[in-house]
Amino acid sequence: MVGSLQDAEDIVQETFLKWLTIEKEKIRNTKAYLVRAVTNNCLNHLEALKRRKDEYLENLNPAELIDWHKVTDLAHIDLEEEMSTALNIIHKKLEPLEKAVFLLREVFNFDYEELQHIFDKKKDNCRQLFCRAKNKLSKETERIKIDLPQPGQLLANFKIACDLGHIGEFIHELKADITAKLKKG
Repeated sequence: MVGSLQDAEDIVQETFLKWLTIEKEKIRNTKAYLVRAVTNNCLNHLEALKRRKDEYLENLNPAELIDWHKVTDLAHIDLEEEMSTALNIIHKKLEPLEKAVFLLREVFNFDYEELQHIFDKKKDNCRQLFCRAKNKLSKETERIKIDLPQPGQLLANFKIACDLGHIGEFIHELKADITAKLKKG
């Protein structure tokens, strides 16, 4: 009833201790009395938990919570690994232009008109690049062995773009990757 074995044990123990202190002659049905007493104590316990939760939420200052989250951000540990893995997969499977269009469209929700201006490509071409990138990723994701070096600055700029909304450096990094690919090949 209370959702916690320890709390339930405490409630039974408290009920038993109270049972030892009362006049048992006044009680006609011992089993019914004990069941009702435990049930009432469980309900009282749940109500007390609810009151404490409500008091805590009433006294909660969202600004303090945000500040605390910035200082004690532990979620970044798993997120760093997952982002790194995802970017490695994208880096390995997609051409630089496909990667750039895919990331800006999928992650940052750029429309095709914005992509057209950034990469100097037609909207239909950007749409095709995005479609091609999605198909490549969906077909090959489970077969990829990730052994590439970390994408370094790309990951750092991606995180800054996601966290702070500063997407300019990320776009610059994507364009540099496209330029480097064009020079190589």
